[in-house]
Amino acid sequence: MKTYQIRLAAFSLLAASGLSLTGCETPGRGAETGAIAGGVIGALATGRLRGALVGAAVGAGTGALIGEANKQDRERYYAENGPYPYARPSEYPGYVLSPYRPHNLIDVRGIPPGARVMDPSCDRVFLNP
Repeated sequence: MKTYQIRLAAFSLLAASGLSLTGCETPGRGAETGAIAGGVIGALATGRLRGALVGAAVGAGTGALIGEANKQDRERYYAENGPYPYARPSEYPGYVLSPYRPHNLIDVRGIPPGARVMDPSCDRVFLNP
């Protein structure tokens, strides 16, 4: 195997491992990580661009399915194991800080206190304070 292919594979694996450790486990993040990993494996297995593309497509589909399953498991866990966490009030009226990392500012204008709100950055539910 050529030196540049080894470097590319090592860099891609490092990038994929970094992506897998960040953020929430959403179908989109799972698809992204799966596409990277599948592309690397396809490129290494065949040594061709077509193999990388096929691997990326298969990895993206698999990652999306796994992310969706994780999301459903998390929702089931919250439904069975008690209340959702509360957001924290922010300095801006009508906005709260999400209880989930990276603690984004969420617009809750028009949503009553105690209502369930979805954090769009990670598809997780919290309660409006």
